[in-house]
Amino acid sequence: MNGVPILVALLLVGIIARSNLIATAACVLLIIKFSNLNFIFPLLERRGLEVGLLFLLLAILVPVASGKVTEKELLGTFTSLPGILAIIGGALATHLNGEGLRLLQIDPEMIFGLLIGSVFGIVFLNGIPVGPLMAAGLTALFLETIRLFK
Repeated sequence: MNGVPILVALLLVGIIARSNLIATAACVLLIIKFSNLNFIFPLLERRGLEVGLLFLLLAILVPVASGKVTEKELLGTFTSLPGILAIIGGALATHLNGEGLRLLQIDPEMIFGLLIGSVFGIVFLNGIPVGPLMAAGLTALFLETIRLFK
């Protein structure tokens, strides 16, 4: 079966690295594959990123909705150095994410290396896996930097 060994490897990597997200994603894809629900793959490919980002944004915005963050604190974002740096960081991160998405569209096989790197970061650097897009964005930045010096 096409892709099954790679998904099983990702499942094992996720279990060994104690990354519930990687293990669950691989497991869900294996279930879809073995259930002959392959028509779901194009939908996930087209809209999965948007749905994932929606839930990420929902989780991040809960403090605003619950009133833990006030309008005054939000306005401080525009007038304080940490707030201004956060705005710049957000702009740069979204640019890198866009570059990462383009890289993954051109070279989708890179995802396995990005996931292995993420697992390495989780296990050895105490990192948090928020998604392969930023990793792909950094990879695109590294590749572009190398191209400049060639």
